[in-house]
Amino acid sequence: MQGLIRAPGATAPLRGEYLPPGAKVGLFGGSFDPPHKGHMHVALTAMRRLELDRVWWLVSPQNPLKSRKANDLETRLQRVRDFADKPGMVVTDVEARLGIQHTAALIKALKTRHPKNRFVWLMGADNLASIHRWQDWTEIVESLPIAIISRPLDPVRARLSMMASRYKCSRLREGEAKSLPFKSAPAWTYLIEPLQSASSTQLRTKL
Repeated sequence: MQGLIRAPGATAPLRGEYLPPGAKVGLFGGSFDPPHKGHMHVALTAMRRLELDRVWWLVSPQNPLKSRKANDLETRLQRVRDFADKPGMVVTDVEARLGIQHTAALIKALKTRHPKNRFVWLMGADNLASIHRWQDWTEIVESLPIAIISRPLDPVRARLSMMASRYKCSRLREGEAKSLPFKSAPAWTYLIEPLQSASSTQLRTKL
C-alpha cells in the first residue's frame, strides 16, 4: 500500500506513517528529552508558514552529538505523544524501527518509501550553527528542503554558520516559504517567529 513505511523484513506497516499521495510533511527529529514549548514552536510555525499537511516528530533512540544518555525511548515516545496531541502531528520511532542511526540515511529511506510525498526537514535555529557536525551533513542539505525556525541563538552565529555560508544562494526569502516543499534541494529558508526560550536541559532540572 502506497504511503506506508515497512521495517526490513516486517509484514505489518509501522504505526501512524500512512501518507496520502502528494502530502507535504515536515520531518522534525530529536531526542525530545523532554519535549517543550520550543519544540512545539518549531512544529506549529512550520505547519502554518509552510502549509504542511503533517509534522512527523521523529523521536531518536539517542542523539550522537549529546554526551548525556537520553531517557529510554518508550518513555520519551509517550511523553511526546501526550505533548504533541494535536491535529496533523504524528509521533514516531521510525528511526529505531528501521534500524537507522543517522539523519542522512533516515531521509533517504523515507524518500524511497514515499516517492509521491514532499518532505521538508525542520529544525530550530540553534542547529544551524552545528549542522556541519552531523554525519553526511551536505547530503542532508542536498536531499530535501530545510526550514529553520528561529529560536534563542546569537543571530551572528546563524549568519556565519557553515551551512548558511555554503548554501547562501539556495536560501528562499521568508515570503516564499510556502513554496519550499515544492523546491528541489538544496533549498532552505529561515522563519522568524516570537521565541520560546525553554530548553530540554532547563526543563530536566525541574523534573
